[in-house]
Amino acid sequence: MKKNNVLSPQLAEYIDRHTSALPNYMQELERDTYLKVLMPQMLSGNVQGVFLQLFSKTLCPQYILEIGAFTGYSSICLAKGLTPKGHLYTIDINEELEELAKTYFAKAGLQDKTTFMCGDATQLIPKLDKKFDLIFIDADKRNYAEYYRLCLPKLTDRGIMLVDNVLWDGKVAHREQFNDKDTIALRNFNEMVQADTRVMNTILPIRDGIMLISKHKS
Repeated sequence: MKKNNVLSPQLAEYIDRHTSALPNYMQELERDTYLKVLMPQMLSGNVQGVFLQLFSKTLCPQYILEIGAFTGYSSICLAKGLTPKGHLYTIDINEELEELAKTYFAKAGLQDKTTFMCGDATQLIPKLDKKFDLIFIDADKRNYAEYYRLCLPKLTDRGIMLVDNVLWDGKVAHREQFNDKDTIALRNFNEMVQADTRVMNTILPIRDGIMLISKHKS
C-alpha cells in the first residue's frame, strides 16, 4: 500500500484499524500484486477500496469508467456497486496486467460485468459511446488534464468523477520544495478543476487524496 504522508502514521494506522476488511480474495490480490508486479504500492489498498465500494454502492451506477486498472483492485471495489445490469469498463496501457486482473474479476464473480481494455486511454475514451455515472481516474499523472477533458462530456448529469493521488504525499501544497513534473502536473490539474465553472469539486484526504467532481446541472 502506498505510504500516506498526508496523515500522521498514528492516525493512518487508527483509520486502518477502524475500516471494514474486504473479502479474502482481495487480500490474495494484494499479495499477488506485491509478488508479481512492479511498483505494487500503486494498489489502492483496503481503506481506499472500502471507500470506493461504499461510494459506488451509494451511487448505484449503471456504467463505470476507470482510467488505470493496474491489477484490478479498485475495479472490483467499484464494480460491487453496479446495478444488476450495470457494467464497468477499465483501461490500462499495460497489457501484462490483464490476465491477473481478469483472474480476480472472476474470483469476485464480476467476469461478466467488467471489460478490461488495453491501450492508450486518450485514444480509447473517445471511442466509448456510453455515458457514465461514475468515472475513476488513477493513471499517469501528467495526462490528468487530458483525461479530465475527455471524460467530463461522458459523465451523466447525476454522475461523479473521482480522481486519485491529487495530494501526492502533500507535495502539491509546497511549491517551494517540490517542483518535479508529476507534482507540477497534479498541482496544475487541481487548479484547473477549481477554476472550471462547469463543476463542483472538493478533495478528500483519503490515502493520497481523492478529488470528487460533479457537473453543475444546466
